[in-house]
Amino acid sequence: MKRSDVLEAWGHHLEHNRRRSPHTVRAYRAAAARLLDRQGVTIGVETDWPTLARLDTADLRRQLAARREDGLSNVSAARELSALKAFLIFARDQAGDAAPAAPRLRGPRVKKGLPRPVTPDEAAGLADMVDGLAREDWIGARDRAVLVLLYGAGLRIAEALSLTGADHPLGETLRVTGKGGKPRVVPILPIVRAAIEDYLAKCPWPIEREGALFRGAKGGPLAPGLVQKAMARARTALGLPQSATPHALRHSFATHLLGAGADLRSLQELLGHASLGSTQIYTKVDAATLLDVYRHAHPREQET
Repeated sequence: MKRSDVLEAWGHHLEHNRRRSPHTVRAYRAAAARLLDRQGVTIGVETDWPTLARLDTADLRRQLAARREDGLSNVSAARELSALKAFLIFARDQAGDAAPAAPRLRGPRVKKGLPRPVTPDEAAGLADMVDGLAREDWIGARDRAVLVLLYGAGLRIAEALSLTGADHPLGETLRVTGKGGKPRVVPILPIVRAAIEDYLAKCPWPIEREGALFRGAKGGPLAPGLVQKAMARARTALGLPQSATPHALRHSFATHLLGAGADLRSLQELLGHASLGSTQIYTKVDAATLLDVYRHAHPREQET
């Protein structure tokens, strides 16, 4: 079996069976390719699933050690290990029942940081700024519509850019498909609908039912990187930190709803989290915000 066949089968499994995002598929394929390189499975060299299934904990340790020598951080090393373990589990499944058990190896400890939301005024300022800095009126309206959608509905950027002409016109709710192919329904505020309608009225490209709702300058689907660059320019102009990214708008949506009294279960449904544990991090964000306000406002605190 050729190296390309291994990677093709692995990528197909991730995309169609595990329903991973394109970004995850690329990252996991790249990790598997690096492991194959280290095992000598290069172009022109053949292997088979039973051979790959025999890779063990020692092989993973050597692979990670080599990657750490390249300057891999704890966070990246943990992700690499997760990808490799998943790949070897897949190899064992392909090899059949006779394959040995999957290797067990604990990754480096990673301190989980809290999301860093922006304030409502900063979110509005970012949306207005990307509009003002754009080189064309319709591109500014597009970028503003995307940011308003991310903050107003709590979408991931990939979810927003996956919308098609079939989703238009937007009603009071929108059905989106999140990670793992999990669908959910999110409310759409009038300001979000208005921003999208303004963009569509200015967009020079026809919006087809099966085509992307958000279009690039040449008419193709809008790439996430372009939204990220537009927001980077806007945050620089506003003097905001680098943590003010498109994904921070989703964090802000969650944090502000929780601060306004939303319960965790409802927030979990709105965000499309598979487990409540993923949503509970926002209680810590809210507590951190309250503590920061206390420290800056309490007179006794200022006396110290």
